[in-house]
Amino acid sequence: MQKEVNINDLWERFTKGSDARSFEVLFHELNPRLIKFCTLYVHYQQVAEEIVSDVFVKCWMDRVQMQVVEKPETYLFIAVKNQALNYNKRFSSIQVVNIEDHDGGGILINEASPELELEKKELIFKMDQAIGTLPRQCGIIFRLIKENGMKYKEVAEILNISHRTVHTQMLRAMKKMSKAMDPYLKKANRQATDNLISTILVLFIFMGN
Repeated sequence: MQKEVNINDLWERFTKGSDARSFEVLFHELNPRLIKFCTLYVHYQQVAEEIVSDVFVKCWMDRVQMQVVEKPETYLFIAVKNQALNYNKRFSSIQVVNIEDHDGGGILINEASPELELEKKELIFKMDQAIGTLPRQCGIIFRLIKENGMKYKEVAEILNISHRTVHTQMLRAMKKMSKAMDPYLKKANRQATDNLISTILVLFIFMGN
C-alpha cells in the first residue's frame, strides 16, 4: 500500500530544515497536478512544465521566507496560476486545452473487456469535450474540484473568488455537463452499457464536496 504523503510536513521539512529529499517528494507529488492545472491557462504542455518548474525552483531558493506559508498546496496552485497569467500577458494567448491521462476516477472496470475499455475511453473523450465547452472560469473550477479533488474553499482561495461563486459555477457546470452528455447516453445500444456509462458519469460529476 502506498504511503500517504503529507504535503504540510514535507513543506515544513524543506523550508525549515533545507531537506532536499522532502522537497523532491513534494515535487513529484504535486508536479503532475500543477502541470494539468497550468495547461488550463497556457497553450503548450512544455510551457506548463517550465512554469511549474520555475515555481518550484523559486520555492527552493526562497525556502527560508516560505516558512510563513500555512497552506503550501494552495500557495503553489496560486503561484502557478499567477505565472501562467503573466505568460499570457506577454504572449497574448489564452486557451483551455483538453487534459489527457485520465484514470477513470477510480471506477473499477473490467480491463479484460475490450468493449468496456473502449466505451470508457470514448466516454472520457466525450466528457473532456463537454468540459471544453464550459466558460473558462467554470471549466477551471470544475476541473480543480473533480480532477484535483479540491474543496470549494480551496478553489475560492486559488482563484480569488467567493465560496458562493464557486458553488454557483459548479451548479452551472453540472447542469451543462449533464445536458451535453445526455445525447451520448441515449446512443448506448445495450442496457448494461447504459448503466456503466451512467454510473461513471454520475460519480464523476456529482461525487465530492
